[in-house]
Amino acid sequence: MEIKAHQINNTKVAEIISEKLIIHSAQDGLDLLGNIYYQDFDAVVLYEKNIIPEFFDLKTKMAGEILQKFSNYRMKLAIIGDFSRYESKSFKDFIFESNKTRYINFVESLEEALEKLSQ
Repeated sequence: MEIKAHQINNTKVAEIISEKLIIHSAQDGLDLLGNIYYQDFDAVVLYEKNIIPEFFDLKTKMAGEILQKFSNYRMKLAIIGDFSRYESKSFKDFIFESNKTRYINFVESLEEALEKLSQ
């Protein structure tokens, strides 16, 4: 896993780059949050491909648990991916509601992620 730093205005963003799965469980999400938090980053960019598919099934409650931790610590998060392939109305609603907050964003590109996280 590589952490690439981006500085946008006064926001320090950590882009997590890996060819492997990084988030296998809620604990992995919390560990990543702690790691990034203690490195003095303000926000995190993750890629959909680095998160197990169960995260995107709301019945597992993994997404809610992980994203709540990021919100509690006021650590902004952007997840980059193609979310149009998820057909669940509840998941689409979840993305819509998350994107209305300032802390959790589901986006399609790094440029969009950096723009959202720097606001």
